[in-house]
Amino acid sequence: MDYVWNISVSRDFHLLAFSSSEEHHHIIFIGLLLMYLLAMLGNLLIIVLVSLVSQLQTPMYFFLCNLAAQDIISVSAILPKLMTITFLGEKSISFYGCITQLFLYITCTDGDFILLAIMAYDRYVAICIPLRYHLIMRPRFCILLVTTSWVFCATTAMRYALLISHLSFCRLIKINHIFCEIISLVELSCSDTTLIKALITADVPLIGIFPFVLILTSYVYIVYSILKMRTSAARVKTFSSCSSHIIIVLLYGGSGIILYMKPVSQNSREADKMFFLIYLGFIPMLNPLVYSLRNRQVQDASKTIFTKCLLNYLCNYWLPKVA
Repeated sequence: MDYVWNISVSRDFHLLAFSSSEEHHHIIFIGLLLMYLLAMLGNLLIIVLVSLVSQLQTPMYFFLCNLAAQDIISVSAILPKLMTITFLGEKSISFYGCITQLFLYITCTDGDFILLAIMAYDRYVAICIPLRYHLIMRPRFCILLVTTSWVFCATTAMRYALLISHLSFCRLIKINHIFCEIISLVELSCSDTTLIKALITADVPLIGIFPFVLILTSYVYIVYSILKMRTSAARVKTFSSCSSHIIIVLLYGGSGIILYMKPVSQNSREADKMFFLIYLGFIPMLNPLVYSLRNRQVQDASKTIFTKCLLNYLCNYWLPKVA
């Protein structure tokens, strides 16, 4: 007979993470650490540059800052605990820690898709109706879009967190995943999870498919406007202004489709964990690299900030010591 305990009683979950972590835990830990540091530093750099350089204080970079903030929150919620599991073998995670991971994960991943749709709309207005761009994408409107996205995603995440908190689980809960993912928790519950499954089914079109359709529609109009341009130089310049966004959409959208649209199989658990790791760690690490390597404004801003910091150091610290 399986013992059942209500989640209101404080108990620990056990994250199994990778099955090969005991054999290659040092290599996996170093990879996770590098991924985490690069993701944090890269996204923090984006936020600092946009905050300090006036040329980057535009709607597109304002949205990019929020995307970077969501990436920082999501990797900080999951990767440090995963590194602890890998390096120290400490697989237990408290109920409150598990619910916190779940809440932050849903908030940030849902927010990523909505923000990418908002950024696609921004590119649509900039390219298809440029004369009305400053009239439409006013600061107040941009703040309203981003605030609505954060509030909506946090509310959705809180709804799932509260529902999970009222479930009952069998003792010695072992989550065969790298973090407290909602479907894994639902599968382990001894309670009736019909409502949660119905909400997940309803939210997939709303938060996944609907933003993707908006992005696709925006780029249909964008491509049509680009093709109507008279010179190839103008077409290349215009396309390059949204190429970084297209790459990020493909990365997020492609990995999201692989994660949630493919058939679920017990034999594919380890592969699922790798896909989640790519989605949760590798893509947030690549996001700032894509925007910095393919964007001249970000490169120029980086050089400007680096030069100012170097000159400030030389003038305030190094030169007085030499004198």
